[in-house]
Amino acid sequence: MEESTKELREEWTLLLWTTVAVLVPVLITLWCSFQRPKRKVQLKDLFRKSKHGWHYTDLFNKPTYCCVCSQPILQGAFCDCCGICADEGCIQRADRILSCKEIMTQSQTDGRFHHQWVRGNVPLASYCAKCKQQCGTQPKLCDYRCVWCQTTVHDDCLSSLNEDLCDLGEFRSVIIPPYYLYQVNKLRRRHPDEYSKLAAVCGSGWTPVLVLANTRSGNNMGNVLLGEFRTLLNPVQVFDLSELPPSKALQLCTLLPPGSVRVLVCGGDGTVGWVLDAIDTMKLKGQDQFIPLVNILPLGTGNDLSNSLGCGAGYAGEISVEQVLRNVLEAEVVKMDRWKVQVVSKGNYFRKPKVKVVCKFMAVYFLYGTKDCLVQECKDLDKRIELELDGEHVTLPSLEGIIVCNIGYWGGGCRLWEGMGDEPYPPTRVDDGLLEVVGVYGSFHCAQIQVKLANPVRLGQAHTVRLVLKSSRMPMQVDGEPWAQGPCTITITHKTQAFMLYHSAEHTDDDDSSASEAEEPSADHTDTASNTQETVTVS
Repeated sequence: MEESTKELREEWTLLLWTTVAVLVPVLITLWCSFQRPKRKVQLKDLFRKSKHGWHYTDLFNKPTYCCVCSQPILQGAFCDCCGICADEGCIQRADRILSCKEIMTQSQTDGRFHHQWVRGNVPLASYCAKCKQQCGTQPKLCDYRCVWCQTTVHDDCLSSLNEDLCDLGEFRSVIIPPYYLYQVNKLRRRHPDEYSKLAAVCGSGWTPVLVLANTRSGNNMGNVLLGEFRTLLNPVQVFDLSELPPSKALQLCTLLPPGSVRVLVCGGDGTVGWVLDAIDTMKLKGQDQFIPLVNILPLGTGNDLSNSLGCGAGYAGEISVEQVLRNVLEAEVVKMDRWKVQVVSKGNYFRKPKVKVVCKFMAVYFLYGTKDCLVQECKDLDKRIELELDGEHVTLPSLEGIIVCNIGYWGGGCRLWEGMGDEPYPPTRVDDGLLEVVGVYGSFHCAQIQVKLANPVRLGQAHTVRLVLKSSRMPMQVDGEPWAQGPCTITITHKTQAFMLYHSAEHTDDDDSSASEAEEPSADHTDTASNTQETVTVS
């Protein structure tokens, strides 16, 4: 009897512990699942109110230590402006006791100010400014980095560092110093002459660079670039276009010396067009003297405009952001034509409502070329379309597509006007005030041109192009945006020029020297003007 009772007791004990072993992890998991959204909401609210540029992550790309408790971080956050890192439990305290980069602050009379040191997590391959030995080699929170000049120094060398004043480091010529904005904020009369006087303390050759990045371009590369540029520059000069449109971001140019600003646009050709539209708005406001020069860091695919300006077809991190800034400073100033397209409709046959704006005689500026040719079976196109170049009627062969371009590249890297390059053809430039008009026989002909197995039908070059669509709806495309267009008259005329930056040393997808010479725009270092491209495809 006693043995059976004992066995029964053991069985219940085993059942109890088994139940506990099963239920406790489940209850803990449920509790964590309940707390996690609440914790995320709290962190999101903290990040929104914080002066730091916090980003939460559970995967750091190198061994990282908390700047508060000095322990290794498994889950936590980092500031992409000043570089401090904090464990999840220390984020609130780090936000309270550790300061971020100050976008405005006082300085010495010579423009310098004290280093702003952050301890630990220094970049790989960093060397001490005092003893010249490598920093950050110990598996703990150690050594210091200045958030402005990026100088690194050992813990033991910091007290013996001879120079305690920061000169902003290698990129002082592109950084907007916090003391400059402090002085601008104190001005009673905001005038370009006053800005030029204040800029004297920033040194000769000061060329501030504004970074405008589209985080929706290039497989999250925009977010990565924003963080890296905020680390190197003043956070006030780095803009996320998903949060602030370029028309507002470019107003910072009006607080800087006229003619000194360069803008780095990180995104596709459409993003560049968006920025150039904002520059046009500045002209309408009478802010011509503050117009910046535009440089492109292409993200994503296609990007025919950036390819034509020597910036390449797409950036994937193959060079550092430091080298990107050096390239911006070394680029040449060129002019690029911009074109006015007027579409006068003979009827209301539109699939996309926004095209109606174009049909009401509204001027639309098409920048930088199409990414793809929308080619469909449009037989007898020569009987459905009339083409005039500079007022002269052009007899069309039997085509299925007509393409109007202003840049050398089209369709994601194809030299359309050049074709196979086996026959003479008139040279093309982005600043000659001429459009190139070509025809294609069909989609297979387009594919042959892409791989240099065929030449396009070169219909001619002209200052003014006029297309009359006589029949019912047919596919059209302007700068990568397709729609069905009804009977109408399309007139393309020269509008203006834009200031762009050209990288003559940059190799594009095709290294044909003769073609490169034909397309390279003229550099003008005294009269900077910008170029805009346009491509219209009718199929």
